[in-house]
Amino acid sequence: MLVIRNSRLRNFLKILIPFVLIPILVFTGVIVFAEKRYLLVSFGVAILAIILFIAGFEKKMTGSRRMVIVSVMTAFCIVGRFIPFFKPITAITVITAIYLGGESGFLVGALAAVLSNFYFGQGPWTPFQMLAWGLIGLFAGYLSKWLKKSRGLLIAYGIMSGVVYSMVMDVWSVVWYNSSFEWGIYKASMITAIPHTVLYAVSNFIFLWFLAKPIGEKLERIRIKYGV
Repeated sequence: MLVIRNSRLRNFLKILIPFVLIPILVFTGVIVFAEKRYLLVSFGVAILAIILFIAGFEKKMTGSRRMVIVSVMTAFCIVGRFIPFFKPITAITVITAIYLGGESGFLVGALAAVLSNFYFGQGPWTPFQMLAWGLIGLFAGYLSKWLKKSRGLLIAYGIMSGVVYSMVMDVWSVVWYNSSFEWGIYKASMITAIPHTVLYAVSNFIFLWFLAKPIGEKLERIRIKYGV
């Protein structure tokens, strides 16, 4: 596996990719490109997410081991999307990020979205799902020190993540419908999406409440044992 050894370059990529390059690609895809190009945009987001993941570690062996675990967690997310109404993808992404780092969380969220949509349906919304779940994982990694210590804070983050995910997808709805962002349409979209937002938040609450501890303990043991 490729390793980026220059620490300054790694730190630069950790900021540039998730906060500049991927958002630009996602919004350019829905505004400029034809709708049938969404798979190309999704592929570009996936490649950038992998580069971000690579920038998160220094040693080749560590990165390879982490990639195996990330693949397993991504598979869990994909299987979890088949659960009716309640989807554990956000919870699993958050748990991954807390114990394996924000870059790993971003990759799990982004890959779970694009890969599961080969069954649930690809579309111009896929890159926005990749961005939303990816950022939720990334920030969970930033806050991992506190999220590990406080179950209440973890649950609160999960509930907030449900709201944030819905808001990001509402941005896609407005831009796709209006070809540009308009605040009035966005507010109407958020109001219409309230039932879905509540469902996302409740789903995250339930899965984090029951899964955070058992999965987290296993990831922590793996992380210590293999030096991930």
